[in-house]
Amino acid sequence: MSIEVANESGVKVDEASIVSAARFALDRMEVSPLAELSILLVTLDVMEDFHERWMDLPGPTDVMAFPMDELDSTRRPDAAEASPALLGDILLCPAFAKDQARTAGHSLMDELHLLTVHGVLHLLGYDHAEPEEEREMFALQKRILADFRSAMVAAQRRDAQRTNDDRLLGAAGLDGGPGPEPS
Repeated sequence: MSIEVANESGVKVDEASIVSAARFALDRMEVSPLAELSILLVTLDVMEDFHERWMDLPGPTDVMAFPMDELDSTRRPDAAEASPALLGDILLCPAFAKDQARTAGHSLMDELHLLTVHGVLHLLGYDHAEPEEEREMFALQKRILADFRSAMVAAQRRDAQRTNDDRLLGAAGLDGGPGPEPS
């Protein structure tokens, strides 16, 4: 799965973490590993321009999604080898998201993860224009984010445990190093 991030927002963010959130959402939604996705972080002015041009709505917004190819999940088993599908582009506006994060009581990265998952779901055809669609999309978004956060916490615990194990093994001389001096 190819996920490209370009940060033109002027805000320093953990781009690898945004890729992780997108990859996690795509995996949860069982999207082909051949899929391609582009994520662009933009300034308020750029987002405002896109929002007005494409949605005919004034002012900037937090996230926009521009779907490209349709994923072909109905391919016959005897069909030629699958080719990469370009899912589309997600535009994120960290400057806009910052205030939303503050209001929600979480970090900017948590907000950007939420917006990334939201954008992925839009690329996959989910919408929230009608109340029933909104309930479905937001429930799915909430589940994916909760699972993503749990997976991140578990990975951090594993990393911390490895670091502790390496430190202990190094101090005991079990890592192939000299170990403590004999008395």
